[in-house]
Amino acid sequence: MASTPEELFRYFDEIGVETSTESHGPVFTVEESRHLHDTIAGAHTKNLFLWDRKSKFFLVTAKESTKIALNGLHRKLGAAGRLSFGSEDKMLEFLGVTPGSVTPFGLVNDKTHAVQFVLDPALAGAEIINCHPLTNTMTTSIKMADFRRFLEATGHPPLVLPLAD
Repeated sequence: MASTPEELFRYFDEIGVETSTESHGPVFTVEESRHLHDTIAGAHTKNLFLWDRKSKFFLVTAKESTKIALNGLHRKLGAAGRLSFGSEDKMLEFLGVTPGSVTPFGLVNDKTHAVQFVLDPALAGAEIINCHPLTNTMTTSIKMADFRRFLEATGHPPLVLPLAD
């Protein structure tokens, strides 16, 4: 389990994934992170950790500007009923992160593959994406080809699905 950015970076090295990381003050929301656009190139992300009433968990990742309507998302995902935000306990259990640090890089910790990863096609087409490396005090940039290699290595092939409402 990668519980620190350094452990995550070692994992990236093991699987041959190149990244670059910038440290910054803590950012808890997309709005709080907008100032990073000036210094960190690439597509910035929003990440939602969700679950349905049958305890199926989803990690949804899209461009930060994407408007996602939660009230109809369950139908798109084939979930059993409406979606709610996953609890902090489940977030920590499956992804190894806390609120404000949700990231697809947390999938490295989902050894039981309990979380379905959902990727918006608008983000899937980006050359470089930016995500937190398990903490909201850093942003890691990764090429999409390397990101897909990471997803494959963790056993989380993305469900590429239009998320905009």
